[in-house]
Amino acid sequence: MFAALGRICDKPPLWEGSGLLNLRYDFNNLMAERVGEHGVTDAELKALGPKLVAAADAVEKAALGFRKLPYDTKLVDEVAVLASEIQERCDNFVVVGIGGSALGNLALHSALNHPEYNHLIRPPRRGPRLFVADNIDPDRIAGLLDAIDLDNTVFNVITKSGGTAETMSEFLIFREALIKKLGPERHVEHIVITTDPQTGELREIVKHFGYASLPIPPDVGGRFSVLSAVGLLSAAVTGIDIHKLLRGAEEMNALCQKSKKLWENPALTGAALHYLMDKAKGKNIQVMMPYSHALRDVADWFRQLWAESLGKRVDRAGKRVHSGQTPEKALGVTDQHSVMQLYVEGPFDKVITFLTVDEFHATVPIPPAFPDFDAVKYLGGHTLNELIGAEQRATELALTQSGKPNCAIRLPRVDEETVGTLLYLLEMQTAYAGELYNINAFDQPGVEPGRNYAYGLMGRKGFESKRREVETAGKPNAKWVVGA
Repeated sequence: MFAALGRICDKPPLWEGSGLLNLRYDFNNLMAERVGEHGVTDAELKALGPKLVAAADAVEKAALGFRKLPYDTKLVDEVAVLASEIQERCDNFVVVGIGGSALGNLALHSALNHPEYNHLIRPPRRGPRLFVADNIDPDRIAGLLDAIDLDNTVFNVITKSGGTAETMSEFLIFREALIKKLGPERHVEHIVITTDPQTGELREIVKHFGYASLPIPPDVGGRFSVLSAVGLLSAAVTGIDIHKLLRGAEEMNALCQKSKKLWENPALTGAALHYLMDKAKGKNIQVMMPYSHALRDVADWFRQLWAESLGKRVDRAGKRVHSGQTPEKALGVTDQHSVMQLYVEGPFDKVITFLTVDEFHATVPIPPAFPDFDAVKYLGGHTLNELIGAEQRATELALTQSGKPNCAIRLPRVDEETVGTLLYLLEMQTAYAGELYNINAFDQPGVEPGRNYAYGLMGRKGFESKRREVETAGKPNAKWVVGA
């Protein structure tokens, strides 16, 4: 899958990222040669060298659960069999999850299925319609129940702990609706649980009621779980080739294992440059901007991956560091007309990561018309493919000329193997970055306080003190509240 990676000399006239057969990571516009004082210099990269080697060694020595996922053929076969059975008996598949139990599903679906998948008839639609109930907004959940026929719906409840309040509340609502419509016995056939294989209350519920289930490996965190049963079942149910998806991830893993050198390991190089962008250049915001509608939700998925992994109050020594870039998302070309003015002329606090595609699945010609109108006639005879490519290149140049650092991950096409490679590249880049920041990239202590306060307010046993904390906290001063 991968072409040989060209060696980069010490002071190349043109910086180029890793040249892979199925993607290219172009770092040119992160370098000082391109964007001046806001770019990374040779000296800064050289100084990072020992720390980079240590980071690469640490990642290789760590028992990171997500790195085993591309090789779990037993699980893939199990998922494929269950997905085939679900495809035959339902027309709606609802993912019930939040955060890492939803964002990966959405990223795979929008990237690898038809852009209007749910609106197609079946066939050509390859499986049931897919809905991802990733928020507890009451209007959203009530509206979803209005839109689906429970007789033809399977719900996939995803939470490793089995205690996620949002997911479990939706589970209770959907389960009750199924029981009322189908009865207590038949409703079991319409629920699949994805959770910890051994522990947790949801696993106990599976054992007691006999729901079909799939495991989430205990050593795989939610934001790294897209290539586990968490993301694979909904993908397979909708006709995505999950074997090819994992093959792409496997190839990227092999490449990362092969080399610990800059310009040979794209994930390590990406981690190094983004770390320097933050720590040496003050670029504490990273914007991911796909020029592909299919990849829009990959940016959303990456936002959680980068933020939850690297945003930490203390480092491994307990020192307060408040680390991490703030990840944001934009969509080309849509957001050229909303935020590009800020990106080009605003503060020097951002680095842009473009996702580009060489070959789209469709070619859409622009018909010639209005020959007397110069502002229109030049478009005729071209294609939308040409136009979106031109707009991306133009945006990239405008940013670079303004001294705004940017890089690009360039995919030849959007298919299972390239998406598998892309997601795994970003996971490995995050793992390496965690070592460079010297923080634990695999916990999320900042999420717990708000979650525990919510448990207390909702009356969960063991969280009574949290409820009291909320109730005794300082009430808003009416002086600072506007409105009735």
